[in-house]
Amino acid sequence: MKRVPRFNCEQMVRFVGGQGKIKAYHPESGSWQYMVEMEMGPEPDMGRIGYETTVVLLESDLIAV
Repeated sequence: MKRVPRFNCEQMVRFVGGQGKIKAYHPESGSWQYMVEMEMGPEPDMGRIGYETTVVLLESDLIAV
C-alpha cells in the first residue's frame, strides 16, 4: 500500500537552513520527495527576476509551519 504524502502543494514547511512553500512532490523510494521554494530575502538593488532558490528535500527533512 502506498503512503499518502504528509504535505500538500502551497503548504509552508521548515527545514534545516530555512523555510519555504511546497511547489511539487512525487514518490521516492517508499517516501516522498518535495520541491520547496525558499522564502525570499530582501530585494536586492538590481531587482529580482524570480524566486532565488528551490530545493529538493525528502519528507523526513520537513516540518509543517
